[in-house]
Amino acid sequence: MASVTVRGCALCTTALLNFAFVFISGADFIRFLSFRVIYHNITGETSLCQDSISWSAALQDSSVLRSLLVDVVLLALFTLQHSLLAWTPVKQACQSVLGSLNRMAYCFTTALALQILMNYWQPVTGAPCLWSVRHAPWSVWFPLLCFVVHFFCWAIICSILLMFDYAELLGIKQVYYQCLDLGDPLSHKSSGEQRFLSHFRHPVCLELGVVLWLLPALSLDRLLLALTMSAYLALAHSLDKQDLAFLCDRLSSKVQLFNEPYRDSPLKEE
Repeated sequence: MASVTVRGCALCTTALLNFAFVFISGADFIRFLSFRVIYHNITGETSLCQDSISWSAALQDSSVLRSLLVDVVLLALFTLQHSLLAWTPVKQACQSVLGSLNRMAYCFTTALALQILMNYWQPVTGAPCLWSVRHAPWSVWFPLLCFVVHFFCWAIICSILLMFDYAELLGIKQVYYQCLDLGDPLSHKSSGEQRFLSHFRHPVCLELGVVLWLLPALSLDRLLLALTMSAYLALAHSLDKQDLAFLCDRLSSKVQLFNEPYRDSPLKEE
């Protein structure tokens, strides 16, 4: 019994440490995608690119090509990790070895791949921007507008993740259920919900697309990042009419549950 308790405590500690690492990586990702880029433009000046250099000269510059090559390798590493571990044969093999720790390991390696991507990313400052808002008064107001829009997009993303059983998505619930011998959390969900989650593990496509593209200045490395992640998000979704019907049914039940206290209140009967 003591060994079971020690094992459970060790699993719970590992899950909490992993949650902290994933949470910190998510905060760093927000800074990397949004606020670091907007900060360079908030005063109307930008060091993200060199408009005085022609595109022909920039694309022949060895430093520009080297930076792009490093960024391509980093993006390939992230997409390979994110796709390979989600591939059914690999996922089943990891599940057989790791058990309840499988989802937590997936989140950990994803956060680790993101940390590598963010820390070794090479900004391309020796090429022109594809666009850059530099003329007053928009050189000040447009970065502020981007900041507000990005803030609301990230707020929506965080709200959606909270509604989509984030404890199960991060692997915490799997560990908790194993400690209580309750089995896999997915087995307690309906078949419609299981099917929906298998098609919709990235419920942030539209908002993240806005974050990727709405910027005061679009540098060459940011274009590479935005194109790659937008294509990956588009290919990752496979929703169909059955998923849409399930989502509408869940939304209808939530609205009905919200209206029930008002329907039964004595004020309404009066």
